[in-house]
Amino acid sequence: MEQRMRRATRGRVAALATVGLLLAATFGAGSAPAQAADTNLVVNGGFEDGLANWFVNNGNASDGAQLSATSDAYSGASAVLVTSRLTTGSGPMQDLSGKVQAGQAYTLTARIKYENESGPATKQFFATMHYGGGTYTNLVSVTATKGQWAQFNGTFTIPTGQSVSTARLFFETPWTSTPSTDPALHLMDFTLDDVSVIGAAPPAPASKTIEVVGKLPGEHNPLIGHKFGADGFGLVHDGRVYMYMTNDTQGYAPNPTTGVSPGINYGDINQITVISSEDLVNWTDHGEIQVAGPNGVAPFTTNSWAPGITKKVVNGVEKFFLYYANGGGSSNVITGASPLGPWTSERTSTLIDGRTPGAEAVAWKFDPAPFVDDDGQPYLYFGGGPASTSMPPAERFNNPKNIRSIELGDDMVSTEGTAAVVDAPVAFEAGHVFKRQGKYYFSYSSHFGGNDFGGSQQPLPGYPGGGQIGYMISDDPMSWPKETYAGVLFPNQSQFFGAGTGGNNHQSVFEFGGRYYFTYHAPTLNKRINGNTTQGYRSPHIQELTFNPDGTIQQVVGTYAGVDQVRDFDPYRVFEAETFGWSKGVATSKVDGSSAQFGGAAPNLVVRDIDNGDWTALSSVNFGDGGAQSLTARVRALATGGQVQVRLDDVNGPVVGTIAVDTPVGQWAEVSAEFAGVSGVHDVYFTYTGPAGADLFEIDTWAFQAATLDLPVTVTASTRCVSGRTYVAVQARNDHDAPVDIALETPYGERSFVAVAPGANAYQSFNTRAVSVAADSATVRVTGAIGGQAVTTVRTVQHPAGTCGG
Repeated sequence: MEQRMRRATRGRVAALATVGLLLAATFGAGSAPAQAADTNLVVNGGFEDGLANWFVNNGNASDGAQLSATSDAYSGASAVLVTSRLTTGSGPMQDLSGKVQAGQAYTLTARIKYENESGPATKQFFATMHYGGGTYTNLVSVTATKGQWAQFNGTFTIPTGQSVSTARLFFETPWTSTPSTDPALHLMDFTLDDVSVIGAAPPAPASKTIEVVGKLPGEHNPLIGHKFGADGFGLVHDGRVYMYMTNDTQGYAPNPTTGVSPGINYGDINQITVISSEDLVNWTDHGEIQVAGPNGVAPFTTNSWAPGITKKVVNGVEKFFLYYANGGGSSNVITGASPLGPWTSERTSTLIDGRTPGAEAVAWKFDPAPFVDDDGQPYLYFGGGPASTSMPPAERFNNPKNIRSIELGDDMVSTEGTAAVVDAPVAFEAGHVFKRQGKYYFSYSSHFGGNDFGGSQQPLPGYPGGGQIGYMISDDPMSWPKETYAGVLFPNQSQFFGAGTGGNNHQSVFEFGGRYYFTYHAPTLNKRINGNTTQGYRSPHIQELTFNPDGTIQQVVGTYAGVDQVRDFDPYRVFEAETFGWSKGVATSKVDGSSAQFGGAAPNLVVRDIDNGDWTALSSVNFGDGGAQSLTARVRALATGGQVQVRLDDVNGPVVGTIAVDTPVGQWAEVSAEFAGVSGVHDVYFTYTGPAGADLFEIDTWAFQAATLDLPVTVTASTRCVSGRTYVAVQARNDHDAPVDIALETPYGERSFVAVAPGANAYQSFNTRAVSVAADSATVRVTGAIGGQAVTTVRTVQHPAGTCGG
């Protein structure tokens, strides 16, 4: 086996081909893996599903090729044809990250053929693994004869010390630095079919489910207790706040015995987590957006940190633009049709990088924060990191000039002009802009000093300390001289949440319902899991932002209490079960289909990993005066004997309804329970019971049904004679405690009464203009309000037959 490092030139030694042949001979068809294994780790290896799960190797910027399905297959109906290759490494690739293990042996087989008329009589091909960066390893090779199918057939062992966090398999021809000088020899088209990698799949990862109560009932911070999220950025749209966060949960891997995870690895994070709320306390989990990586929306990027989002009408269409840091070296943007997608990339290269005018001296071209002004002009703020060593040490500390502002194009996916310096005192990263009463506010996180910022220096009076949020106020969104500095908006969060919760921070500000709110993160959930220690996993928080009469900001105090719930929760609709005020011991995951609450554009999640004793809860649910009649849940039973108990106001509160999850195991179904006496505003706890040690069921949606509301009314009808004619007399007495409107309806006429007082009657005698009348009915409609809710009650009353005269 040969392992080599590929630099920008992808250089390697001339002995490569010989080593590849020895490898194939050493691990021939008769060799067995070091362990019993029969799992094929390659998906769609026969290309019967077209190009699904396959893409062109993009390990280097110069790589490129065209993949197309072809019926010229070794077996089955389809294979892949590779054409227009730009480098020898340009070939079909599949991501096996998370599927292979270091120290394990695997058998690789595949069929390959080339038919280029001007190509050589024979040609060597390699199956190669890219382990990330410049690390590539040839696994198995074969020498094919032109026009004939050849077979890869060999076994390889991944070295024990090899990192497999990235493991991407692709097919190539032997490397040369100048393949274009003889494309017939080096860049021929080829066809690939029947690819398999047989071996032991890695053991199931340790559960990431957080079993402790990370968000305590009654508290509103952190926002969620079942997963992590950092660098929260708030977007208000159609009465909801959407929060976009770095997916800290992606690398969370607690030890099954101790429950403690290794420290966070930012280099593995390539997803963005989204949650939303209409009341700032009950948050719906929308899962993760796969932004970067081979299967991401923007596969030319590797990471997705510190998101920022805005919306704008472009060419008559409202779009959503999600900006993110591609590691420390660049920033990018993807486009959504709604706050929840679907997401696409309008770019094929990063938006902010070393080519961005005015950003050349910025060490970290990340943390992109968009802002669209009232006139529609968009801006982007980005940057951070060590100050330029060309500045004097004191200036590097106090005015590092490491953040930039730049105008965006009207398309929101391009920049215009040159980036301007934001001279934020003691700046580190996390720039953000919002506007209030004609003034622009720029907030940012401060650095911690050290060699990157001039060594041991003294901060100027009033400048921020380490890891604080400072802010500036300006009349121009592109002009931020140091004189616009206004003070510290938020101290380091460790001041509020104690030991182990310090470090850097990241913030945003949004306006909702006429109030301003400040987002930040703190490792509070991590601390509760581990008993006062943290490994860097952060959780989102919100505090209200208030201002002094002169427009300066009152310094924010971080609390577990968080913000007030801005409106009661409406239960009378279908809503996602992954909406939590608080929770214990559950997780969420995406399933096929779209969201019942948010529509076809939104992903669908379910609540899973539900064990006996777990629970979820909603804050301040308003059942109204009439109350709830029933609850329906969409569930998938995973064991027999599971139940959902509905409790009020406490996890141990009275049970007001029980749903028996007695549906066929493994099938989705709707189950219901009737209620009695559930009215008014309550916290609602769904507690889960069933066989110990079993996953009980999954839950997709909840829907409460309101009890039928009736206005109390007493109605009577009779017949009588007047001057030889029959009359039908109808009377309705208002038994409600408030005035009502009453309408009396008969075949002989109608009469309406407005604001009939409590205890009063509405009466009318209707002339039939006939000597006699058959038995029939009259209708009484009563309209009023119960508990502020408009109600109409309809009553039908029978009257007897009547005859007047002889």
